[in-house]
Amino acid sequence: MLRLVTHPQVRVDKDVPVPRWGLSDVGRARAESMLGQLWLPAIARIVSSGETKALETAAILSASLGVAIEVREALHENDRSSTGFVPPDRFETLADAFFGEPTQSVEGWETAAAAQSRVVQATADLLDESASGDVLIVGHGAIGTLLYCHLAELPISREHDQVGGNAASGGGNYWSYNQKTRSMQHPWMPMDRVK
Repeated sequence: MLRLVTHPQVRVDKDVPVPRWGLSDVGRARAESMLGQLWLPAIARIVSSGETKALETAAILSASLGVAIEVREALHENDRSSTGFVPPDRFETLADAFFGEPTQSVEGWETAAAAQSRVVQATADLLDESASGDVLIVGHGAIGTLLYCHLAELPISREHDQVGGNAASGGGNYWSYNQKTRSMQHPWMPMDRVK
């Protein structure tokens, strides 16, 4: 199985670059609640984005499972450095445009098509190296949605975005993909809903 989990709620600080934001207390508690997932012991590899919020989420899982974290920089969130921090309402407008016009840059952001190509290639590379056991990618909402669309053979659309994926609710969801049957096992589910 391949699973992808997004980091939960973060400490928003407009004076800190977004990739360096860490988990909030709520986000940390939600990540810790994920330790009750029945499928977690099957995880043989934890592969994380290099962004702080993803690494902090991965560290909670790694400590519980005794599985080392592999960092893959190509799993970073879509590049939004051209705008940096934007208020939540503005962010939602930009995110809608990002998914709505996949080949167009939104105010200098990486395009959805380019971000999808990057995360699909990074995932293919890490799965080529995979031994036995399940793989867990710890990442972000936009790249998780773009990878989901690719694996499910769906067009890029925010319709397939994570549950509670907007800036206000904070993410913290996962999906599962069966590599042998090449099929999605389930869409996004909250990380703290034990399955």
